[in-house]
Amino acid sequence: MNNTCSLCNTELTSMDKLLGENKLSDGGVLCNKCLDKISYINQEVLYNLNQFNIDDIHRIIQNKNPEPNAPAVTQENLPIAIDEEPQNISKDIYKRRKQKIKTELERLNANLSVFTKGEIKELPYLISEEEKIIGITDAQFVNTLAAGVLVATSKRIISVSKAMFGTAKINDYPNETIRSVSFVIDPRSPIIKLHLDERVVEFECFMDKEDAEKFYGIISPIYNNPVQKPHQEVSPVNANTEVTNTIPSLEILEQLEKLGKLRENGILTDAEFTEQKRKLLGQLK
Repeated sequence: MNNTCSLCNTELTSMDKLLGENKLSDGGVLCNKCLDKISYINQEVLYNLNQFNIDDIHRIIQNKNPEPNAPAVTQENLPIAIDEEPQNISKDIYKRRKQKIKTELERLNANLSVFTKGEIKELPYLISEEEKIIGITDAQFVNTLAAGVLVATSKRIISVSKAMFGTAKINDYPNETIRSVSFVIDPRSPIIKLHLDERVVEFECFMDKEDAEKFYGIISPIYNNPVQKPHQEVSPVNANTEVTNTIPSLEILEQLEKLGKLRENGILTDAEFTEQKRKLLGQLK
């Protein structure tokens, strides 16, 4: 197995391998950054990487002229991720979505366990090229054994869980159905709660406590009303943990600061930032 990029000779990261290695026809591998650069010069590389070897890649860089467009990719039925809503997408669309998701996870510095590879490979079936991933973490339904991921996008939160030999189980929570979110402090397995219209859904984050807190830090200013809802809950095991009550106006300013950082990091668009800012400032009136 190759552990270095055939072009830049840097060591491959877990993100380079998360959705499968970027393999060349001669057995070489490209890191995500090199693949992005080459694809900008010649988009065919992105869609048909396994038809190119490292010499072809060097020639593309030297010439910097796009190759003639490849024949259109015919539609083919790929494995279906959701039984209730079958999605027949072409190989071409799958590859484009896959590369977009790779880039977004790398930008987010996603810290996912090796157990989530199956779930990550399902995401191109679920998330269109127009939908932006703003956060992701290892998470599973409370009191279950199946591993999974919790994905936040600009439109919704998605839970994906896939057994080794089974089909993926998808749960979709559109933004308009989420009234608030909360975080249960627990040094062993913190819990993220989605407060929906008629129920509360709980996800246990047993793999990485800090990553779960980071994910909650992203979704909290988006879904929580800072005047009415506390940002965190405390589990009975940690009942002595102190949670301070803050002045609403100060709390709103802190949320605005968090939103500003999300916009600076490219996680929120200007329009999304403006909308959330308007809602928060409305609480001061």
